[in-house]
Amino acid sequence: MIGLIGKKLGHSYSAMIHHQLGNLNYQMIEVDENQLQQLFVEKKIQAANVTIPYKQTVLQYLDELDESVQVIGACNTIVYRDGKYIGYNTDAGGFEIMLRMHDIDVRNKKIIVLGNGGASKAVCYVLRKMQAKEIILVKKNRSEETITYEQCYTLHPDAQMIVNTSPVGMYPASDELVINLDVFRHLEAVIDIVYNPLSTLLIAKAKDRGIKACGGLMMLVAQAVMAAGHFQSKKFSDEIVKKITHDLMKEKQNLVLIGMPGCGKSTIAKTLSDMTNRLVIDLDEEIVKDIQMSIKDYFVQFGEDEFRKKETEITKRFMNETGKIISCGGGIVTRQQNMIALHQNGYVVALERKLEDLEVSESRPLSSKQSQLKELYEKRKGLYEHYADLIVENNQSIEETCTKILEGWEEGIEL
Repeated sequence: MIGLIGKKLGHSYSAMIHHQLGNLNYQMIEVDENQLQQLFVEKKIQAANVTIPYKQTVLQYLDELDESVQVIGACNTIVYRDGKYIGYNTDAGGFEIMLRMHDIDVRNKKIIVLGNGGASKAVCYVLRKMQAKEIILVKKNRSEETITYEQCYTLHPDAQMIVNTSPVGMYPASDELVINLDVFRHLEAVIDIVYNPLSTLLIAKAKDRGIKACGGLMMLVAQAVMAAGHFQSKKFSDEIVKKITHDLMKEKQNLVLIGMPGCGKSTIAKTLSDMTNRLVIDLDEEIVKDIQMSIKDYFVQFGEDEFRKKETEITKRFMNETGKIISCGGGIVTRQQNMIALHQNGYVVALERKLEDLEVSESRPLSSKQSQLKELYEKRKGLYEHYADLIVENNQSIEETCTKILEGWEEGIEL
């Protein structure tokens, strides 16, 4: 048996990665602690990755431990070889590869590490190896090894990097923020080893402040590539890590369309759907389903502020979707929280049209007249530009616009 051992594995990407690396029999192995023991007693495991909550539990079933496991005290990769179970820790190597590929230099830096479990130990092992100056461990409750978040805010606002190894912000609780970044004015980089969502709220907040930030998808892929190397007794190149991360990011990422009313978002979304075989989620249509009336009537009855609250509610409802095309209302950018939520699993494309080419519609409460449209254009143009990963002019054929979006997305995916 080859696969991933854990307690709950419903949203794991490991099988997809290992299938690309040639381990076609790789499977999800969900077990409780009693079943875990049986797997090793009965020698059912030929090669496996190990995830929460068994990275330390499995140590008792292993015959040999790699140096990294001995130092870290946690194992995430097991190989049955010559009648022995041998344990490795590829989380550490995966984290190191991620740092290197994102050009993050931890040497002589003061670094806050959130969490103190097995993943934290692997991260700290790498940080020490790469000569970090100071490592501060932070958890909700203080212990001999850790301080609290309150103490962290008071004592270490000069930290230069933050690494989150806790599960806070992980799907399905994607709107949870593990730490308040505003306290730290000297941050050079923020790293979150959570990979679902692709960009946690922590990462989205860091990027919005212009801080270098990376989520955990590349670490996940890199540790899997290293594990596959142990499984197959071969060494894979870093280029394989890049390619699989890119492909997985593209498969999971949403294409999010923003822009002025009348710029053609709905039409472009439909054509993109046909070209990519992706489902379209039109947020305005979802709002209409929810409120059971037209958006214009809702504006008249309840006002714009109540509509914006509803828009945010619906946006959060769909923030955990992956692999979709999301078409947004023109005013989605007026609330920062909407755009942060959409960026968590999304690549945001702003469609641009000259003011004179925008369509005026009686059904739109804020742009039923050309004068209103002009006022909105002046207010929102800068917001569209700020939140967009890609800006595409929609003044050509629909197919040409869609091709430009897909080409720009292919080139612009951040690993």
